[in-house]
Amino acid sequence: MKKILPFFSYVFHPIFIPVMATLFYLFFNGTEFVTQEKLFVFFQILIVTIFIPVLVFLLLRATGNVDSVMVSKVSQRKIPLLLHCFLIILLVRKSITIDRYPELHFFLLGGLLSSLLALILLFGNIKASLHMIGMSSLTVFIIGLSMHLQIQSTFTIAALILLNGIVASSRLEMNAHTNKELIIGFILGAIPQLLLLVLWL
Repeated sequence: MKKILPFFSYVFHPIFIPVMATLFYLFFNGTEFVTQEKLFVFFQILIVTIFIPVLVFLLLRATGNVDSVMVSKVSQRKIPLLLHCFLIILLVRKSITIDRYPELHFFLLGGLLSSLLALILLFGNIKASLHMIGMSSLTVFIIGLSMHLQIQSTFTIAALILLNGIVASSRLEMNAHTNKELIIGFILGAIPQLLLLVLWL
């Protein structure tokens, strides 16, 4: 089991969470959008939240500003988080708008708030688990989406709750975080999503 746990840190890396949320959103709203629009939304999120950050990561690594894909050092997290915030702002203002994709819009907005809070904490030398921010925000979003669309998704929600624990165990196994950092990350991810639920639920 100890050999398998690190695998979950890579599969559920924070960079993949917006795409996962988008896939759930498009699947749950299967009849609302035509295939072309689904692909358009999916590839926008894919390019902005994965392709661009990966290219910037490669640049930062080449210049010695980061040393691994997990960006474990507090000093190395500021630029990636700033970039993430900028890209999310770009999405919610220009593409994933409140009038066309309200649920996904507020999920991204919650992610932006979580990222800003994590960034602010870095200046106090406090490191929050970005993995737990991603997992807890995704879990709250899927729960809210299920309630909003009145979809029975008990298995999906149970699996996500279980995965929160598995990913947390994975981060501990890799000595990437302390229990405190995992808890802070979980709270930073869940609270903004919960607060924004009232605006679209």
